[in-house]
Amino acid sequence: MSIHRLQAAEDFTKARSKAVLSQVQHFLNADKDNLLSFNDVKEIVKPKHEVYQGMQVVPIKLIVGSEGRYRDFNKYFLPRAEHLRTRWERIDQARLEDIILPPIQLYEIGGAYFVRDGNHRVSVARTQGAEAIDAEVTSLASEITITPSMTTDELRGKVIHYEKVIFYEKTNFGKLTGDDDLDFSTPGQYDVIYNHILVHKYYLNQHIAGELLFSGALFSWYNNVYAPIIQIIKAEWIQLDFPGNTPSDLYIWIVKHWDFLKNTYDEDAYSMVDAARDFSEKYGKNQGNFFRFLGALVDQFVNFGK
Repeated sequence: MSIHRLQAAEDFTKARSKAVLSQVQHFLNADKDNLLSFNDVKEIVKPKHEVYQGMQVVPIKLIVGSEGRYRDFNKYFLPRAEHLRTRWERIDQARLEDIILPPIQLYEIGGAYFVRDGNHRVSVARTQGAEAIDAEVTSLASEITITPSMTTDELRGKVIHYEKVIFYEKTNFGKLTGDDDLDFSTPGQYDVIYNHILVHKYYLNQHIAGELLFSGALFSWYNNVYAPIIQIIKAEWIQLDFPGNTPSDLYIWIVKHWDFLKNTYDEDAYSMVDAARDFSEKYGKNQGNFFRFLGALVDQFVNFGK
């Protein structure tokens, strides 16, 4: 066995040991040790279009994820499994023998890069201390900046915050309602709210002369649709049945469920409160039952003797 082959085998063993150590160090927060999935990032960020950028020299520290091998390597592109050894060692041996390998292929989103082809080459290069690598790059347009240390949950939170800022600026929501708590746990929901307001505006316009301003429709929707449902969610302790979700998440789900009930059964058979309770009973974890029971007892005590 050649000296370069022996060195490559030793290099892989060291890289695997570092990967195991990193996994142990991040035991309580495994996401900090994970590569980002390119497809997950696309689903969260929803880039608008892609442009071929050609050959570039890319800083390796900015390569933060992979299209198909994100489970095989950790955040630092250290190999996570023994089955990666053979190919990894071949690439490392080529490096030791000064054999020039073809450039890797990368996607770029928000200033970060994701491996399309060449995960082992990135792993070897980063493990051996290389600062940059030749790559064929395709860029996907995004308003969101992705940093090397970012986890999937952190990226999701950044996108939601960005969408909230845009929605509040576009609609004047905060100034019109005084409410800064329209928050969601998943991206894309502010567009749903915007459509709710437009539908509300359409129905209001059926009963007035002229065209109602969007601001007027928003104010009416907030006071006559959104706020009453939020009050029901709080009064019925429904949020306890859906841990990890916000009242605004529940508003969207309850409205959909209410619409389903009205279309499936008699339109007047279910009130807003009925729909909220039915949704909670069918899909929630029923952790709020105790508080609903306690509230009923309090109501009975208050009303006793009246």
